Amino acid sequence: MHFTVTSRGDDVSDALKKDITSSLEEHGLTEDADQPDIVISVGGDGTLLEAFHSYHGRLDDTCFVGIHTGHLGFYADWQPEEVEKLVIHIAKTPFQVVEYPLLEVVVRHYDSDDTDRYLALNECTVKTLEGSLVCDIDIKGEPFETFRGDGLCISTPSGSTAYNKALGGGILHPSLPSMQLTEMASINNRVYRTIGSPLILPQHHTCLLNPLNDVEMQITVDHMSMVDRSIKSIQCRVAEENVRFARFRPFPFWKRVKESFIGEGE
Repeated sequence: MHFTVTSRGDDVSDALKKDITSSLEEHGLTEDADQPDIVISVGGDGTLLEAFHSYHGRLDDTCFVGIHTGHLGFYADWQPEEVEKLVIHIAKTPFQVVEYPLLEVVVRHYDSDDTDRYLALNECTVKTLEGSLVCDIDIKGEPFETFRGDGLCISTPSGSTAYNKALGGGILHPSLPSMQLTEMASINNRVYRTIGSPLILPQHHTCLLNPLNDVEMQITVDHMSMVDRSIKSIQCRVAEENVRFARFRPFPFWKRVKESFIGEGE
């Protein structure tokens, strides 16, 4: 098996990366940063997001597993003191592959016939650098509403616990092939009206955003950000690709939600 280890870059994470690499090589595995079968991310959810985008071109062949050196994450679910156990699992145990849906984002421009396609593990956000965002929203090719407000967040189920939750969106189980559209401070009065509630769209339902005001748009895809004034449309749907996680033990999603947001209690 070929593997690679990514690190957040702090001393603790770098030391763990070095230990994991040497231990796996002692077990006969081969370090291969170009074509890994498994990517071991040491840091937090942000580190795993970066690893995902580094290998988004080989999602059918690469699995991810995360070790957190900070707070418990939704993607990084192993602790530093469990590294020896994880190494033995990777070297000796056939692992279960768990697949979660991704978000496909296609951006079209006024000044070019080319399109930009991105995959998001967490979410895509659309805002402006000046004033409110004004855009028509089509769902399944039909006009739905004209949005006016601070912005929009389109999230994956696994990303529903991130920015989407902070905006008042619902938490979805990551196995559901869907996406969620959540508003940021929409303007609602006698003249302007939006649905005002998060929308959960199933697979094969496309959401198309058509900006109406001539302002600089800021689009984020996970941790990546871009600014452009010539954006014609932003199309979002559940991607055909999935992200694959190597699961060596049960870690129920709702238990993870409870530990992250509620705690164990007294």
